[in-house]
Amino acid sequence: MAIDDIYTKGIASGWKVHDASSFKDSRTLEADVAIVGSGAGGATAAEILTQAGLKVLLLEEGALKTAASFKDMDESRAFAELYWEGGGRATSDGAIAVLQGRSVGGTTTVNWTSSFATPPQTLKHWAEAHEVKGHGPEDMAPWFEKMRRRLNIKPWALPPNANNNVLKNGCERLGWEWHVIPRNVNGCLNSGYCGMGCPVNAKQAMLVTTIPSALAQGAELVHHLRVQKLEFDAGQAAVTGLSCVALDAPARAPTGVTVKVKAKHYILAGGAINTPALLLRSQAPDPHGRVGLHTCIHPVPFTLAIMPDRVEPFYGAPQSIASDHFQWKDGATGPMGYKLEVAPLFPSISSGLFGTIGKPLQEELAQLPHMNAMVALLRDGFVEGSPGGTVRIDEHGLPVLDYDMTPYVWDGVKRALLSMAEVQFAAGARKVKAVHLDASYHTSWSASRAEIEALDYAKFKVALFTAHLMGGCAMSENPKMGVVASDGRHHQLENLSIFDGSVFPTSIGANPQLSIYGLTAQNATRLAEQLRPRAVA
Repeated sequence: MAIDDIYTKGIASGWKVHDASSFKDSRTLEADVAIVGSGAGGATAAEILTQAGLKVLLLEEGALKTAASFKDMDESRAFAELYWEGGGRATSDGAIAVLQGRSVGGTTTVNWTSSFATPPQTLKHWAEAHEVKGHGPEDMAPWFEKMRRRLNIKPWALPPNANNNVLKNGCERLGWEWHVIPRNVNGCLNSGYCGMGCPVNAKQAMLVTTIPSALAQGAELVHHLRVQKLEFDAGQAAVTGLSCVALDAPARAPTGVTVKVKAKHYILAGGAINTPALLLRSQAPDPHGRVGLHTCIHPVPFTLAIMPDRVEPFYGAPQSIASDHFQWKDGATGPMGYKLEVAPLFPSISSGLFGTIGKPLQEELAQLPHMNAMVALLRDGFVEGSPGGTVRIDEHGLPVLDYDMTPYVWDGVKRALLSMAEVQFAAGARKVKAVHLDASYHTSWSASRAEIEALDYAKFKVALFTAHLMGGCAMSENPKMGVVASDGRHHQLENLSIFDGSVFPTSIGANPQLSIYGLTAQNATRLAEQLRPRAVA
């Protein structure tokens, strides 16, 4: 199947795409708007601002990889090329793995395509508890719909794969709520390798949608470029430039070539770890000490089930069924709620779940074709007992995420493990195991329940990961509570906006990409009106 190389054709037609690893000398780049980060927020803003007639410069630290790069569908290649720290990013103590994309298109290039609007309960909580304005359910509805149309987001129309069917069948037998997941795909071949980059351009990621659109309309893209610091005027009331360094071909080490960026307005869209780190590294104004605080991650625990029939969790749409049965049953501020989903399983990433080596690891991996992995997205950040984490920088200026697990969060983990084991047994599992160093496979729900209730809940005993990074530069109309206002404009720096998940005051309780798309579309459209070139009378 021949796939068009969008970027080869585009560059030949005049697109301005620059690989900073090839720069031989230092230079200064200028634009109306400079955007740091090419993921969900940055690329959505780039398209909208370019359509408004503004000269946009899109800056990306990672490499430009396209469908041709993804044809091998290889785990080792994908993690090395497309994820931060080769897929090895983690919290500062190493207890929680962090999967975050690092290439043109950001995490949208490697996510599993699940696309949910921000739950109305979350939007109402933000308004009531965090003084957020203009983003209520009715305010956001047209913007979510706009981005659904733009990115072909629709409920998955094909039958779920066997992995997702475990959740569907179990929920039906228990009488629990379940629903089909909307996915941002067009022409999907249902292969299941979304996390390694889509080899057929079916995933409607920023890589194949808003970035090409912006480039075709005159935007400029520079990849392999690390933004080191923001520069400010004497009064620290405005950003005057960006100090950047070019990276080598693997996008790891600086080449020694420096780049200065000058713009009228600057947008940070590097995500909830990198955006706070850039502000901290730059010593940006932060009179109330808010930058990096309340970073939420949807901590994710797992249970594994061995099913009687082949599941082949490496094939088919990775996520197509979800359950909110436990999400809001105690309201926004009761015991921690969670969303149930499944995860695809591939040999390399799966081997890290088992907590074994040698022959036991081989034996468990041999069961992979019959294995189901259930996951729960724990909705953190809504109460004092779940304060989220903190982004800081180390002595080299690199981002570090501290995240402590409180008793409130551990209670959520335990209840989620119980729910997941119960639904797997209801779906017919032969045996189930909580992914915990002291846990074993059990052949009955009663035995599994008894063990989960008795387990010691501590870091490194429970396997935890996150792919959802939110907060750290929260929005609020109250400068004492947030880094930016509700429209994304920085409270102290008049020509700086933040358009990414770092502005969320809490986690959202769902996979966040559509939340970022919708919020950015709304705020970038407002910004475009403010910055739009005016016709001379």
